[in-house]
Amino acid sequence: MGRKRVLKMCTLAYVLLGLASLQEAMSHGVHPLSKIATHKTTYAFDDRAYVNVTPTVLGAKGETTVWVTVDFSSPTPSNDDWIAVFSPANFSAATCPKDNPYVLPPLLCTAPLKYKYTNYTSPNYTKTGKGSMKFQLIKQRLDISFALFTGGISNPKLVAVSNKVAFVNPNAPVYPRLAQGKVWNEMTVTWTSGYGIDEAEPFVEWGPKGGAQVRSPAGTLTFDQNTMCAAPARTVGWRDPGYIHTSFLKELWPNKGYTYKLGHKLFNGTCIWSQEYWFRASPYPGQNSLQRVIIFGDMGKGEADGSFEFEDFQPASLNTTKQLIEDLNNIDIVFHIGDIVYAMGYIAQWDQFTSQIEPIASTKPYMIGSGNHERDWPGTGSFYQNMDSGGECGVLAENMFYVPAENRANFWYSTDYGMFRFCVAHTELDWREGSEQYKFIENCLASVDRQRQPWLIFLAHRVLGYSSVDFYVQEGSFEEPMGREDLQKLWQRYKVDIALYGHVHNYERSCPVYENICTSQEKHNYIGPLKGTIHVIAGGGGASLHEFAPINTTWSIYKDYDYGFVKLTAFDHSHLLFEYKKSRDGKVYDSFTISRDYRDILTCTVDSCPEVTLAQ
Repeated sequence: MGRKRVLKMCTLAYVLLGLASLQEAMSHGVHPLSKIATHKTTYAFDDRAYVNVTPTVLGAKGETTVWVTVDFSSPTPSNDDWIAVFSPANFSAATCPKDNPYVLPPLLCTAPLKYKYTNYTSPNYTKTGKGSMKFQLIKQRLDISFALFTGGISNPKLVAVSNKVAFVNPNAPVYPRLAQGKVWNEMTVTWTSGYGIDEAEPFVEWGPKGGAQVRSPAGTLTFDQNTMCAAPARTVGWRDPGYIHTSFLKELWPNKGYTYKLGHKLFNGTCIWSQEYWFRASPYPGQNSLQRVIIFGDMGKGEADGSFEFEDFQPASLNTTKQLIEDLNNIDIVFHIGDIVYAMGYIAQWDQFTSQIEPIASTKPYMIGSGNHERDWPGTGSFYQNMDSGGECGVLAENMFYVPAENRANFWYSTDYGMFRFCVAHTELDWREGSEQYKFIENCLASVDRQRQPWLIFLAHRVLGYSSVDFYVQEGSFEEPMGREDLQKLWQRYKVDIALYGHVHNYERSCPVYENICTSQEKHNYIGPLKGTIHVIAGGGGASLHEFAPINTTWSIYKDYDYGFVKLTAFDHSHLLFEYKKSRDGKVYDSFTISRDYRDILTCTVDSCPEVTLAQ
């Protein structure tokens, strides 16, 4: 019995149940912080134990990232001992919300920022009772302390707490992220600070390199614990996000270089400044110039100090970030298509991610899409009724980054970059025919002028096209269930060149394909009309890899069980280069070119042209 027929026979409830089961089977797993039994924490203080951190004053020269040394000792050392980082520094029961006056709160009601086992860098710790390790800290507005625990993370016992350390001027503006605005000559700057609008006025001072500078005001947003949908985001994972500011830099000249600084004017007249950054304005839609685009999904956040390394959690995130930073002069815009941080309800991880990508996002537009680990939570309107967001239910993604969507809660949007049109879908909301999103997708594809913008790219988190990953093959679909059934006729009608997805943590490229049939036997040098869409899985940004099924299909051209990202280079209106690069070394491991003229885009193929008349 065919797949389409089976789906038609199923009720919607049955289908959604199947989606939930599939999602559970392919989950990325749980966050390392969620394994800590915070509610079971007990006191085991020992006056002979200590934790000492140096230096105590951080960022004296304006640094937002520093390394500290943590020395520790215990009279009864164990392999189960571990060091945790807390911020704010006071993490005692006194800080727990008093929801129930008849029940004492737990000793520990907030998760640490991160942790490492004591024997990670001190292999003789269990013999000597002494050890030392280094941690990397970022400016996150509040003071910081370290704690020594025994009993492992399943039965934690607090042994000793360190001295407090803090950054100089902890509320200063940090971690700018650029994004394209709703019109081509507008750039947005979003950043985080500790200043609310009742304390200071946020702004951006900017202008052409070497030219006159102007100030543009910024809007300010924040959210509280009650905005979160559920635990852990609403409980042990909660941390005050500070204030998120966005300024709109308008009427930019195409391809012109600009400098900018983030500022907060205190009510006593003093200005608190960030360092100076720069960016290049976007090209005019249709402009014929060299344009280079990076696309990947599922990167997450890495820890340079080795925290969580034993969990194999986003093992390649730092490698991907490093490759992009090293090649930054050859990149114009970045698309991170879902599963951004994998914070999964541990709010502080978002600050740490924006710190990690600051060298990229402060200089290049960093456009994001929403994935299951940003949005999904039962009963909140997401298409999938799972708990992958850890109770964030989209709030963090919608606030921490700007996207040019009409409604950021929907998170679908289109954006133009020179000769490219990008249509960014939101796979955690219904995309099927008749839905609001389906209408958006069709309008985005139909409204582009292909004579000026010949390169039409569809982006989404979940795989709505083709994938050979094991969990899709086991389900029998080679795609997200109900993924391409309605959308493939739009891709074909409007002649989408390439569709790229995350969610599946590997790399795979299809032939130009329509309804499971390759429309070209060429693999690397496409000349003339494609007659179908090339589907690419680019979900190897950093999260732990997914296995391919032991099966070969006619439409799959290249598979790679490794970490990497995609680069598109448009040389002009007729020539496009596609490259897949590995995060380990930045070298190209798969590529193809498209060479064609405008008349090739106009060429009719199966289901791609409207009816014609025989009238003369």
